[in-house]
Amino acid sequence: MKEFVYNGQPSRVVFGAGTLAHLEREIELLGARRALVLSTPEQQGQAQRVAKRLGSRAAGVFARAVMHVPIETAREAREEARRLDADCAVAIGGGSTIGLGKAIALDSGLPIVAIPTTYAGSEMTPIFGITEGGLKKTGKDARVLPRTVIYDPELTLLLPVAMSVTSGMNAIAHAAEGLYARDGNPVMSLMAEEGIRALARALPAIRRRSDDLDARGDALYGAWLCGTVLGGVGMALHHKLCHTLGGSFNLPHAEVHTVVLPHAISFNAPVVPEAMSRIQRALGLAQQSSAAAGLFDLARDNGAPVALRDVGMEENDLDRAADLVVNNPYWNPRAAGLTQRGEIRQLLQSAFDGIRPE
Repeated sequence: MKEFVYNGQPSRVVFGAGTLAHLEREIELLGARRALVLSTPEQQGQAQRVAKRLGSRAAGVFARAVMHVPIETAREAREEARRLDADCAVAIGGGSTIGLGKAIALDSGLPIVAIPTTYAGSEMTPIFGITEGGLKKTGKDARVLPRTVIYDPELTLLLPVAMSVTSGMNAIAHAAEGLYARDGNPVMSLMAEEGIRALARALPAIRRRSDDLDARGDALYGAWLCGTVLGGVGMALHHKLCHTLGGSFNLPHAEVHTVVLPHAISFNAPVVPEAMSRIQRALGLAQQSSAAAGLFDLARDNGAPVALRDVGMEENDLDRAADLVVNNPYWNPRAAGLTQRGEIRQLLQSAFDGIRPE
């Protein structure tokens, strides 16, 4: 019998097509009266429509969220919330926008209503990340966990197919590492396997028809489960690599997760056979196919990048990346391999070249 500790995260989830219509009710349930609506510049139109829906409950719109939450942007948003006397934040978008909401909450304690339009999963976690001086620092704090999450598949219908696939692979990464987490438990493992299964089913369907509402619902369902895993247990080497590559080399978040995931899974596979079996089962793989190869194929066959060189990484930066990973210890099931810079460097080279794992 395996011993474990399970901690539930106290958040409210409102799921279904058209559930954006309940936003006013959800803000009222928080006891809030002035909401600052957050988005990226690209989603400013969506944010403005949300503000219009809120009417007098909208304090304003801050549409300057960017990847990896630079400290300067976080400070600007915090000051804007204070200036407008906002008592909650509505973050509509993906990980960048929800991450900005978390940066505001970390400083002010403002409750967040998250409305995800991608599959990143950040909305289900108390994890925050802020980039300062070229280094991305992450942490956990209960104050940053969104109080309410509205999952409305209709809001994802216009998410481009390429972004849908990489965002879905990003979500799968949370579940895959959750299956061998140091503090894992049976509930998280069930959610992880089901989350991978839902996304593996959804992504090819979305690629075939981007306006397939059922497939979009499957993808958001999978994102919810995978995000819950990310918020419930610790991550390992894969996330360490992606935080290093994204924060220090300003690479696109979801694309980096997509590329690195098969290689990190291959690296850890020898010491976590049960996790590999669960991933294989969730992907619907034949017994002789490896989990790592299956993840690579899921990305490649749905048009996602599979090489770091194709997402902006320079080969002459691989040495520095390996140094950053090895010099900042991080728990991983294959502990011995982490101390060997050469093995990490080789992993990064394989990811750079886009080599399919065995």
